[in-house]
Amino acid sequence: MKQASFSVLLLVLLCAAPTAALALERYEFSRPQMGMRFQIVLYAADEKTAEEAANAAFRRIKEINAIMSDYEPDSELSRLSRTSGSGQAMPLGERLWFVLSRAQEFSRRSDGAFDVTVGPCVWLWRKARREHRLPDPATLAEAMKAVGYKNVQLDPKRRTAKLLVPKMRLDLGAIAKGYAVSEAVTVLRERGIASALVVGGGNMSMSDPPPGKAGWRIAIPTLNSPDTTEEKTRYVLLSRMALSTSGDFFQFLEIGGKHYSHIVNPHTGIGLTDHRQVVVIAPDGITADGLSTCVGVLGPKAGMEMITSTPGAEVLITQKPGDKVETFESPGFAKFYEKP
Repeated sequence: MKQASFSVLLLVLLCAAPTAALALERYEFSRPQMGMRFQIVLYAADEKTAEEAANAAFRRIKEINAIMSDYEPDSELSRLSRTSGSGQAMPLGERLWFVLSRAQEFSRRSDGAFDVTVGPCVWLWRKARREHRLPDPATLAEAMKAVGYKNVQLDPKRRTAKLLVPKMRLDLGAIAKGYAVSEAVTVLRERGIASALVVGGGNMSMSDPPPGKAGWRIAIPTLNSPDTTEEKTRYVLLSRMALSTSGDFFQFLEIGGKHYSHIVNPHTGIGLTDHRQVVVIAPDGITADGLSTCVGVLGPKAGMEMITSTPGAEVLITQKPGDKVETFESPGFAKFYEKP
């Protein structure tokens, strides 16, 4: 459903001031995972401790991908998709059950603006981007017959999932990476790493701030009007939170002068055309990731209502209808801004 709005969110990491009591040093690690590059920044007493903790976190991300990839034919998600229309209920592992349950929660709350069954349409739009032409209308209409979150039947007692119509293809791209960055932070914490940041594309999760700092300093890019000569960058300071971006400022298809996002509207099967970027801050990665897609599809009014009804969530929405730039911000977002 969604890919990262940019490969690595503009990111400024504060170096730690030396502290004799903690004697912690800053370490960075980077590795390709889940079709993109994941980064880990952490503070540890020595290189060995840092490397072992980072390796454990990367292993967790790799495990999640092996379960939830819609590219890998042997993943648990792909095996579930192959049962669609068979009448068979498939038992799910703990991780896939958790993520799929949260996905269905977002679908219900957004009235289907978030929908992991949009996979058949997403595959057509991936092809459209490669070939630089719109999907064939008849093929897209056929794909839409397999889309609809209500066609996913979950049984919490047996922890099974049944896909009710044929040719369904689940796509967890709008939620799995947010889950992965939070899980990686959890692994680091279990390894004794108190201060860490994990970034996967437009998703990030962090634990305690760098030693001696108020938070991890994250740059939030803005889109100015054409007549604006100065590009202003704002920063947020975050700790024990997650941040997710969703939008088409960096990934889109333009045909016939029309701008189509890589984010597909599950109600239409068409890439969004609103030229919108959403930044969500939430207590955990899966919430931030899921909400950013919901808001991107719903738009400012309905999206803001969903944010304000989610405890601990805040949002910044920037969109550009024509040459005009519009910004919408939830009431609590400003508390995260770095003070001048």
